[in-house]
Amino acid sequence: MSQVPAATRALRVLRYLAAQPEPVPVERIARALGIPRSTSYHLLQAMVEEGFVAHLADERRYGLGVAAFEVGSGYSRQAPLQRIARRPLAALVDRTGHSAHLAVPHGRDVLYVVEERAPGRPPLVTDVGVRLPSHLTASGRAILAHLSAAQVRALYPDKAAFVDRTGLGPGSPTALRSVLAETRRRGYAVEDGEVTPGLASVAAAVLDHNDLPVAGVAITYPVEAGDVPTKLASAVVATAETLGRRLRGH
Repeated sequence: MSQVPAATRALRVLRYLAAQPEPVPVERIARALGIPRSTSYHLLQAMVEEGFVAHLADERRYGLGVAAFEVGSGYSRQAPLQRIARRPLAALVDRTGHSAHLAVPHGRDVLYVVEERAPGRPPLVTDVGVRLPSHLTASGRAILAHLSAAQVRALYPDKAAFVDRTGLGPGSPTALRSVLAETRRRGYAVEDGEVTPGLASVAAAVLDHNDLPVAGVAITYPVEAGDVPTKLASAVVATAETLGRRLRGH
């Protein structure tokens, strides 16, 4: 059991508020986290005083404060995930002979934050700073496969949410559910020509301490190379697991 229950509860409150689309009343926070209303109120008051929570008195609701934004900004500046990922990605390139990259979720897209290019390989569309649709990329599918059905529905409520690049890939919620179910069954994600004709990718999700997907690790290779995805997948999955352990401090 935690020796600092108040700190644990405060962090859970922050995580809950960060997941909400708008500020929420204290009763909802208490109910969602299983914390007594009076305890929730005292936690929120302390967090308001420190700037991590904002109290909208007129609405009787609570949301994230400026200090929470500063923490998020600090994370972006330090980029710990990117720092942790570089050596394992370089090792993945050495092991497979193909370019590797790390992408993080960004709405319905994935944002590429690290790329390790294999020697002699041409540049890919998945350069650092590029955003691509999650439902078309192996990295995005690996991440989506670890989300709940409700979260996936919120991101892809209807056909209008789907964009197309090469005429391939899921174009409806039903088709996406099928792709994600197969991804879960297989244990890794694939795409073949859905981002760039002639190129295929294999990816696995990086999970945090709550088993939530924070990133996707992938390698991209020419289809003509003849590599079998199952051969490459074990290396990608192992790299994603290594990053997850390091991210959790193990």
